[in-house]
Amino acid sequence: MTDSAAERKMQFLYTLRARGVTDKATLTAMEKIDRGPFVRGIFANRAYEDTPLPIDCGQTISQPSIVGMMTQALAVRPRDKVLEIGTGSGYQAAVLSQIARRVYTVDRHARLVHEARKLFDQMNLSNITAIVADGSHGLPDQAPFDRIIVTAAAEDPPGPLLAQLKIGGIMVLPVGQSDTVQSLIRVRRSEDGLHYDELSPVRFVPLVEGLARD
Repeated sequence: MTDSAAERKMQFLYTLRARGVTDKATLTAMEKIDRGPFVRGIFANRAYEDTPLPIDCGQTISQPSIVGMMTQALAVRPRDKVLEIGTGSGYQAAVLSQIARRVYTVDRHARLVHEARKLFDQMNLSNITAIVADGSHGLPDQAPFDRIIVTAAAEDPPGPLLAQLKIGGIMVLPVGQSDTVQSLIRVRRSEDGLHYDELSPVRFVPLVEGLARD
């Protein structure tokens, strides 16, 4: 690693800590997974900024501090099976792959899934399965899941996803009725029901039903 690359990585991690990402497993995973390959084209030189950036299909790659906050809130354990709704660039799934046993990631855009698969193969991330599907329905064939993360905003936590969360499981997702008023929430499922925590204001693209026509 060159001096400039090492300095850039140190600054990247410092920014994460300054913005509330303090969990050791999360920071280690984000140190291992370089955001650079997940940002292409004219925005490639901004890959290490703490900002969301446009990607293909009208989607975005979340800012690193939000990726860190969501990962930290999930409290993933080494034996966990995780479902991600909204593959996007693949960056969030790649980070999760460093902590979880298995990550299933779903996106309605076939183009995004195919590009993410290429990156996962290049990075030898063999514990990620990327699938083209309607994420609003989850992944019933692989349910239940220890952890579920949704990287698109719905008005309320989708019922099918809640049903696929194990007892003792955690789901983290943005909810809100518009793209200007959204909250990141954590849902814990226990024997006696669902428990909700509001974490922070956020802004995500909407969760859309059906497969996209790329």
